[in-house]
Amino acid sequence: MSTALEFPNCTALYVTGARTDAKKIVWAEVKRLNETHGLGGLPNESELTLTFTNGSLVRLAGAKDDASVDKIRGQLPPVKKAYVDEAQGIRDNLLRKLIDDVLEPALLDYDGTLVLIGTPPPVPAGYFVDASKSKEWSSHQWTFFDNPHIPVKSKKTHEQLLARVLKRRGVTRDDPSIRREFFGELALDVNSLVYQYNPAICHYDALPAGKYTYILGVDLGFNDADALAVLAWSDESKSTYLVEELVTEKQGITELVEQIESIRKKYDISKIVMDTGGLGKKISEEIIRRYQIPVQAAEKTRKFEYIELMNGALRTGGLLAKQNSLFAQDSYKVEWDRDKMRPDRRVISNRFHSDICEAVLYAWRESYSFSHIPGKPKAVWGTEAWHAEEQERMEAEAEEHFKAIEDNSKDPFSEY
Repeated sequence: MSTALEFPNCTALYVTGARTDAKKIVWAEVKRLNETHGLGGLPNESELTLTFTNGSLVRLAGAKDDASVDKIRGQLPPVKKAYVDEAQGIRDNLLRKLIDDVLEPALLDYDGTLVLIGTPPPVPAGYFVDASKSKEWSSHQWTFFDNPHIPVKSKKTHEQLLARVLKRRGVTRDDPSIRREFFGELALDVNSLVYQYNPAICHYDALPAGKYTYILGVDLGFNDADALAVLAWSDESKSTYLVEELVTEKQGITELVEQIESIRKKYDISKIVMDTGGLGKKISEEIIRRYQIPVQAAEKTRKFEYIELMNGALRTGGLLAKQNSLFAQDSYKVEWDRDKMRPDRRVISNRFHSDICEAVLYAWRESYSFSHIPGKPKAVWGTEAWHAEEQERMEAEAEEHFKAIEDNSKDPFSEY
């Protein structure tokens, strides 16, 4: 807010992964500071803006998809300072677009400042990590021990609090998640990820020729987003392929049905699996009754068991996707919430939610590529293997021949 107060006719912009997250994280605090210190800003709840008498304003925004990033373009008044919070949790392609195509041009009017804030991600790669290492950026690092407010609020020292966390988790300071979350260090921490996508194993370029069964997984809305994932599997392969994905925010049932119908015609979908929990049940029933589209409810009671099974497929090449797919990008962002987990309880962090990962999980559960048994390769003529197969074949034929003679001899009517 100091930027908006100091510089007339400018925008101080705060951006994070989703607009609702921006509201949860800072909006209440922005209004509290404005009221406590009598800054005179006029809040707008629908726009998430705080406007001052000098013509400047504080604006909150989200960067969840292309549409939300495009809404940030052309800020009026021009941007003097922009903060991108939880930058490590924004998809790489969106973060690149947000910074290179939207924010950097918007900051030129006032030669403004861009600030990226975030925690080292589980996989130390991508735009945010590259920026933290680049000489073109001024990089700053803080640790858990640099926060002066924690001892005041908790009445415990930093060391006491960290020791409690280490004891509960059963880990040491060298644990990758501790190095990331408490010391702000880059550390590969794949065990913190919910979905174990590995491009070296799971990437494919084109769907191999063959006859496939297509399944559509549908996740109905997180913050009003619908996600559709088309998976293909074949009796001739152990692998299931993610062939198409679609995530759309704020659409009605009619638009959703149009998407489903379009995909059904394109792929000859054999089964549609949909999240029917909560409001989803009413939506799925409406789709079945009004549009005569067959929908199967996705079982959610054993979700974590199926996540582990799907991770097994990801680790062995049983589930393949394009490395630039939304599923692949989101798999690097969805983490377990270590602070809320117990030995008998798993919790997915709400730091980043993936609609498409849920849709892929629903569809993958109905794929039976795992039952594929590879055929025995045909032996080359003249080799030892060929001679062994021939001997086995002839013995089997001889056994069948003599068995038939024996059966006929036992049948008194066989000669008739």
